[in-house]
Amino acid sequence: MDPEQQQTGAEAARAQAPNTSGEPQFDPSFIPQIPNSDAMAGILPGQSFISDPMVANLSMGNPSMMLPMMLANGQVPQQVQEATSISADEIALYDRQIRLWGMAAQAKIQNANILLITMRALANEVAKNLVLAGVKSITLLDSATVTEADLGAQFFQNDGDSNDATQSHVGRNRAEAAAPALRKLNPRVQVHVDAEGVKTKGPSYFASFDIVIATDLDPDSFNLINTATRINGKAFYAAGTHGMFGFIFSDLIEHDFVIERDAGNVATHAPQQETRTRSIVSVQTKKDGGKTIESVAKRELYSTWFLASDIATLPDEYTASKRRLRAVTPALSCLRALWEFVQVHPPGGLPATRDDLKLFTQLATQKHKALRLPSETLRPEFLRAFLQNLGAEVAPVAAVLGGQLAQDVINVLGQRQQPIQNTVIFDGNTMEGLVYALHPEGILGANLLSSTAADVNGAAGVMGGVGGVPGVPIGVNGLGMMDQGIFPPNGGGFPLNNGLGMLGLEQQRQQQLSQPQEGVQPAIPVQQPPSQQPVSAPEQPPQDPTVAASGQAEPTS
Repeated sequence: MDPEQQQTGAEAARAQAPNTSGEPQFDPSFIPQIPNSDAMAGILPGQSFISDPMVANLSMGNPSMMLPMMLANGQVPQQVQEATSISADEIALYDRQIRLWGMAAQAKIQNANILLITMRALANEVAKNLVLAGVKSITLLDSATVTEADLGAQFFQNDGDSNDATQSHVGRNRAEAAAPALRKLNPRVQVHVDAEGVKTKGPSYFASFDIVIATDLDPDSFNLINTATRINGKAFYAAGTHGMFGFIFSDLIEHDFVIERDAGNVATHAPQQETRTRSIVSVQTKKDGGKTIESVAKRELYSTWFLASDIATLPDEYTASKRRLRAVTPALSCLRALWEFVQVHPPGGLPATRDDLKLFTQLATQKHKALRLPSETLRPEFLRAFLQNLGAEVAPVAAVLGGQLAQDVINVLGQRQQPIQNTVIFDGNTMEGLVYALHPEGILGANLLSSTAADVNGAAGVMGGVGGVPGVPIGVNGLGMMDQGIFPPNGGGFPLNNGLGMLGLEQQRQQQLSQPQEGVQPAIPVQQPPSQQPVSAPEQPPQDPTVAASGQAEPTS
């Protein structure tokens, strides 16, 4: 037979007899059964750029089927029970990715409603990948307008000839400008636009979405959105880029997933605690071609942005090893310093003046010390490089980080792979994306923040005036759920779990900021502002290095 006349896997599937619902049956034999087969290797060449010692040895599961996960009480999760049939046309359209992650995972993806906040370069990449994957709907939330600077790295804002694109897109709402190009990528996906600001939305706004992704926002906005997703029991991602640097944070609250692997010589037992955040819930085994395959159902617990972004420390496996501490990227300390800086600085402000550089240097040194990292790894050269990248958008970095974020969203929806736990720090200079599990001491998961209606109506510790209760400020700027401003009254207030001491932690943090830090010397003054005279750091780092956005070293007396 002429090879051109042979049926493909999708065509053969369509040739099957119709089932009772009128749709053709799908033959799973057309899907590769061995993840490391040549067919799979052609789809997934190479390795992921993310390195995490906790997940490096986890093998990819059998992509041909989604086995039901058994919880501790022997029940199957509701989201696994509600499998949606996929039409023959959809099988043909998504054939390549169905071979990768399976029919059941694809069905879940096609039922997912995604909220994507702030349409800058990183969000453009995330939206592209999720729309091509075939989610049910994606809502673009952004109140900002397109500027000429947006046309450099945001390809959805630059459609066609550059001159025409400038005339048609500059001045338009960013979400509205990006929506038509997204719809062209996959007409089956519903693309919605919301041109209002995220801070005008009440907590109930987030209830209709399965996953909320917020990009390139200030820390207080991340905190408020994450609190809303916690109340509604929804997965949350925060992400951002600054030139060659970027980060991803995930709060999945409590997430169950299945790993399929060859059974080892030592049986896997359940229930079992693997790490502080991950436990084995159940284990099922089956025979496949003479091999014993075990399906291990696991559960991960997560912290909120409020805790992970500043209060949380590195895991014990890092603090117990000087070698591993030296390997921690100083970008983590710099990002934490930046998040602190924008909270005490006017909204949207980045380090620019002499006083700004002093403050940022002090904050970076404090954050580095709080993480128990060796001082020699926070070099002036790195601080200067980090400052030079602030506010910039680099398309390749956005592509790499946006692709990884979208991949993790798909993994979470399909419940087939180990998700990010819980912070990725990316350095484009070294092309490394390192995963750090940043959690404070204490309780994790769903118990971290109470979210019942009774708490909202009657608890004293709420953000916002609910039932006459005064509003509680959150963050250095005092942003919270006020009757006027952040969230409207019809959205209600957000409860806080006072037993966890979140308010106490915030008050303690602000007291520490107001007190001088021992061992932190004043930064070396800069003769000229960075915009007028470049400044560079000395070869050997001082005790408290001062750097500017670019240039030459500041002489010391």
